[in-house]
This record gives sequence, structure tokens and C-alpha cells, in this order.
Amino acid sequence: MKILKLKLTELKLPEKNVRIHTEKQLEEFVRSLKMFGQIRPVVVDETNTVLAGNGLVLALQKAGITEAEVYRMENLSKNQKKKLMIADNKIFNLGIENIETLTDFLNELGNDLDVPGYDEEILKTMVAQAEDVTAKICEYGTLDDEEIQHIKNSSSEDNKNNTEIISDTNDTDKSDSNEQPPVTESDRQFILCPKCGEKIWL
Repeated sequence: MKILKLKLTELKLPEKNVRIHTEKQLEEFVRSLKMFGQIRPVVVDETNTVLAGNGLVLALQKAGITEAEVYRMENLSKNQKKKLMIADNKIFNLGIENIETLTDFLNELGNDLDVPGYDEEILKTMVAQAEDVTAKICEYGTLDDEEIQHIKNSSSEDNKNNTEIISDTNDTDKSDSNEQPPVTESDRQFILCPKCGEKIWL
């Protein structure tokens, strides 16, 4: 596969794109570019129209980089170009993160948790407070601050109600002692991820 070096001004973004690139994604793309450089080529057709790598091109522009490594695919039909664009965006989404391996890597990284695609403070908290990495870090960038706060507020109110109910039912058990029961995992506050239903410990 021959890789070309082209100026970004020579590349043409397609009129329609299957993938919508959020500002958060582009910010993380730029972080990755600054840390590792361009790690995969942009795919274009014979007119230099981008078939795969629109987000990468936008991130290169945002990072102030003027050239890109490009792989040119010629002699594709219109349908083949559209199929390539659809497949490129979909196939990646079919993969599933190996949470166990991800957790191992994070633990091995120690305090060096500046990883593009993740919030460093969230990673530090997860590694410090738990053995496993929950869906919280997998959902980074998909929920805005208002959604997260709403979920936390709802969860806090639910946990408050649950605590009151538990206290009422355990009054007879506590009549002979002022000691508080030990805090167990079931007593910790958590929210349910709206995307996958996983517990996110607070």
C-alpha cells in the first residue's frame, strides 16, 4: 500500500458523512495527534475526496497540522465508495472493550493516566477506588454535564428514600444497641448507566 503525503488543502470532505464528529471527539483526536502523531492514513478516491478519516482530517486542521498521510483508492464505483464509508464507520463499533485487560493496563500505568479518549481524573478515581473499571469510563464523552448531574440527583434522592425504609424496618434490631452496622458494598451509592444499565459507583 503506497502512502502519499498531501496538503490538507488538497483534500475534499464529502458533502455527506455517515459519522457526526462531536467537539469532544475532536478534542481527544487532537490530544492523540499531539501525543502519537498520525497513526493511520486518510483514505481518499481519485479526486482526493475523503472516504475514510473525516474526523482525522478535521482534527489535523484543528491541531494546526497542514499535511496528512493519505492512501488513494482509485477505480471504485459510486456504490463501492458509499459502502466503504458505511463499513468503515460501522465495523469499528462492533468491537467490545475488554474491561479486564483495560483495568490491567491502567493499573500498570500507575499515575501516568493521560490517555486520549478518557478523562484523566476519572481514570485516577477509578483506579484508586476500585479493582475494576466500570461503564463510567466507557461512557466518557457521551453524556453532558447536565445529564450526569440529573442522574446523580435522581440517584441521591432514591438512595435517601431507600435508606429511610431500611431504617424503619431495622428499628427493632437496633433497640438494644447504638452501634451502626458496617457499610457494605450494597450501601454505597451508585447510578445506573442510561446506555448499558451498568452500575456507576459514586
